[in-house]
Amino acid sequence: MLHSYLKGAISDLSSLIELTCSDIDDIKVAHHEIIFSRNHKKQELIKAFESKKTLIDQEMLHLKNQFPNKPLNDLIDATSSELLGAMKKNLQELKELNANYARIVFAVSEFYSSLIQKIIPHEICDYKGNRPPESSFLKIQA
Repeated sequence: MLHSYLKGAISDLSSLIELTCSDIDDIKVAHHEIIFSRNHKKQELIKAFESKKTLIDQEMLHLKNQFPNKPLNDLIDATSSELLGAMKKNLQELKELNANYARIVFAVSEFYSSLIQKIIPHEICDYKGNRPPESSFLKIQA
């Protein structure tokens, strides 16, 4: 069973990696709707991975409880060890991709925020009190 859970978790991570790579490619060309449409699938994959990870933990805990005096490395076979290594590698790759994606998302967010601030004037509140915006394309009177 452990092999099955590990293979499933690796498959889920591989799918998440592919989707994240697609998100990075799409955000670079402003295909935001496509990114939003993929979010549901990514959420399902994350839940599936978390479920499989819980099952993996339970299986390994069961092995450890059966043989409490043996180290975990001695309890799992070579295939399980390789699968755990592959899962760790995929997790690391996904972490790096998500960090890269987060930097891009932040830059896009900052761009849109600064654009909105330039187009639509707003008061700036600081410790000295309210002050009018320094410059804008649009003036609003209420």
